[in-house]
Amino acid sequence: MPALTLVLFTVCLVLIIALAVAAVAGKLARLDGASYPAACLRAATAFGAVVTLAAAVTGALAAVLP
Repeated sequence: MPALTLVLFTVCLVLIIALAVAAVAGKLARLDGASYPAACLRAATAFGAVVTLAAAVTGALAAVLP
């Protein structure tokens, strides 16, 4: 598998997982009684956290692996 294909597949997988986490966070916020803007803010925060975590793990692995 070429390296570019692997990178694109990984990026797509991370984005799909981040979108799923954001959707669940928004739904849980609405079930908790939050307004729509507050639920969207929580969903956006969860999406950003997942993407940031993925970038941090990638940076840590890049520093360790040759």
